[in-house]
Amino acid sequence: MEQKNQYDMFGGRSLMGRNLLQAKKACPVNFEFLNYTIITSQCEGPQYAPNICCPAFNEFACPYADALNDLSNDCATTMFSYINLYGKYPPGFVASLCREGKHGLACSATAPTPTAVPSSANPLVL
Repeated sequence: MEQKNQYDMFGGRSLMGRNLLQAKKACPVNFEFLNYTIITSQCEGPQYAPNICCPAFNEFACPYADALNDLSNDCATTMFSYINLYGKYPPGFVASLCREGKHGLACSATAPTPTAVPSSANPLVL
């Protein structure tokens, strides 16, 4: 049986059959205690403005792009859970609001915080 690529809700990341059922490693970034104020103070509803929300999301998430794009861990799921919890955003709001192309959001090279994983100008695949 031929497997076809599927796209996850964050767009762009292709997932193949069994990868969905395999256990994921714990995220090396502790998203629980990060400061989400950059997003929650700027991206306010009920009318979420892409020109405000998306740059705020990029500023928060891009230092962690390598960890977030690693499909073998649960970083993306964990981060989005905390963003939704602290910001009281509707499910999938970043994925539906912020689109820059088929490879996700562009992250420029940023100096990571001491606990961050280097992004080295990789796109953030959502």
